[in-house]
Amino acid sequence: MAKQYWLMKSEPDVYSYDDLVAEKEGTWDGVRNHSAALNLKAMKVGDEAFFYHSNIGLEIVGIITISKEHFIDPTDEKTRFVAVKVKPLRKLASPVPLKAIKANAKLADMDLVRLSRLSVGKVKPVEWKEILKMAGE
Repeated sequence: MAKQYWLMKSEPDVYSYDDLVAEKEGTWDGVRNHSAALNLKAMKVGDEAFFYHSNIGLEIVGIITISKEHFIDPTDEKTRFVAVKVKPLRKLASPVPLKAIKANAKLADMDLVRLSRLSVGKVKPVEWKEILKMAGE
């Protein structure tokens, strides 16, 4: 199966890319939206995701990889939602702000643009390449 691409949002004052780097491997938990949870369940080890700083910054700052597929979210007392493990791969050469993403017609159908409240979204390979280009990579 081909590698899949994702975008995962976190508020940097709660859990930033640098926090993940310091941890070396983190648990992506606390997701309580059913669509986002379905995306977590679809992730496979080796898939890659953009790390997006939401609320503060509003920009894609790095790339992470899925290191463990979904398991019951340890923060969910009712055991209905899942979490995944992630590891940092690298910071982007330069962050890609949401304003620039929204201004790029090639990214108009991106989950980040269309489903702005979704915390874990899919990224099509063509969108992935465009974001990397925008980051100067």
